[in-house]
Amino acid sequence: MISQGTITISQQEYSKSKKEHSTLQSENLWLKHQLSELKRLIYGHKSERYVAPIPNQPTLFELPKAEVVEPQKQEITYSRNKPKSNKRPLRCELPAHLRRVTEVIEPENIAEGAQKIGEAITEILEYTPANIYVRQIIRPKYIVSQNDESTQIAIAELPTLPIPKGNAGSSLLSHIIVSKFVDHLPFYRIAKIFKRQNVIISESTIGGWFGASCRLLEPLYEELKKQILAQNYIMADETPIPVLTKDKPGATHRGYHWVYCDSVSKRVFFDYRKSRERAGPDNILENFSGHLQTDGYTAYNNLKNSSKITALACMAHARRKFEHALKSSPKLAGEVMEMFGQLYDIERKAKDASMQANEIKTLRLQEAKPILIKMKKWLDDNITLTTPKSAIGMAMGYALTLWPRLIRYIDDGKFHIDNNLIENTIRPVALGRKNYLFAGSHDAAQNAAIIYSLLATCKLNDVEPYQWLKETLDQIPDCKTSELYKLLPANNNV
Repeated sequence: MISQGTITISQQEYSKSKKEHSTLQSENLWLKHQLSELKRLIYGHKSERYVAPIPNQPTLFELPKAEVVEPQKQEITYSRNKPKSNKRPLRCELPAHLRRVTEVIEPENIAEGAQKIGEAITEILEYTPANIYVRQIIRPKYIVSQNDESTQIAIAELPTLPIPKGNAGSSLLSHIIVSKFVDHLPFYRIAKIFKRQNVIISESTIGGWFGASCRLLEPLYEELKKQILAQNYIMADETPIPVLTKDKPGATHRGYHWVYCDSVSKRVFFDYRKSRERAGPDNILENFSGHLQTDGYTAYNNLKNSSKITALACMAHARRKFEHALKSSPKLAGEVMEMFGQLYDIERKAKDASMQANEIKTLRLQEAKPILIKMKKWLDDNITLTTPKSAIGMAMGYALTLWPRLIRYIDDGKFHIDNNLIENTIRPVALGRKNYLFAGSHDAAQNAAIIYSLLATCKLNDVEPYQWLKETLDQIPDCKTSELYKLLPANNNV
């Protein structure tokens, strides 16, 4: 009924309109958050650093105005000599391990009988471009005995080569692999670098050498995988990799590297899968027993072997969602971000003091547990004040859903508070995607997984990758299966 400019509606219609308004308001907040995340991804900074505001600190525009006093003018004129600057540019000390090539320059027209009283030494860094050379192996042949029926000839055995009947040595193969997977140079760029030295090696030949090297290293990769899965605490994460396939001409298939890390022994392995489905971790973790730390991705939930797995979550992922909500909800997000900061201060204290696992556990129970209790109460008290699809509401919902997993890290000092260690091992894959863009096939993606696993383990153990790879390619053809573990970067003193 409409009367005197007033609209009269039923209670049912009012409730329906109110519900629709609430739904539209929630969707509006969700879309605003999505737009903010998109802008952040394209234009925003990647840093997640948070500095808590100082309480009661006035802003620049709230400072009290000072009384303006007109100064008395006084003119002074004088002149002086400009002093000479005694400052010299600071130069870093040149590394002592570098080879020194000495060059002696004697003064001209020096008088006979002059006495040397010292010398001035100037050191300058120079560079010689990488040098490709041919290793020529000569094996003399000798006639040991000869008669009318037979001739016996003696010749030394050919040393074991990484690629049987191939003409690429371990040093060149190591250089190619490190150039691509550490320095992120595609094979065609490596071929161009060789060409500048008048050495013509086709990209397909380089690819063939790489494939043969991966087949040689595959048993070591399997040994690495076996040792990691034998531990009782590992981290897991995944990252996409574009792959060329015949099924998608003109486009790439989105494959995934699933990454598993043993943070205690500092080992990591990549497992390539064609999809992000649960079948990947289901297969790899089929016989795993222990603690598994992951983000909130649902593929890790309800694994076939879940009865033997205790799940831990990543505190950094939870913190990241609140950091993204700072713009839309600065007060609420700021309060919980301060608590996250306190938790990470405790971890920093343990690291700076080089504490052992039992000491870290004691510290966490004394200092981190009260903060976690306070944070849980804060989440319970404030979740009802937010809408589920707002940035702050989603952050709270994420944290509360994973809360039992998030706080489990305080149970053991060897557990990490987050998955940042494994995320750091994934970064070379992201850099590689920007340089060589894609893997040429599913087999090539698996070969990449083998190399990423071994070189990431080198990095975690501060092992120089080229030297380790060169020595491993020399030794692995003759290495017994039972002794493969000795070649792993974590067990190598290179």
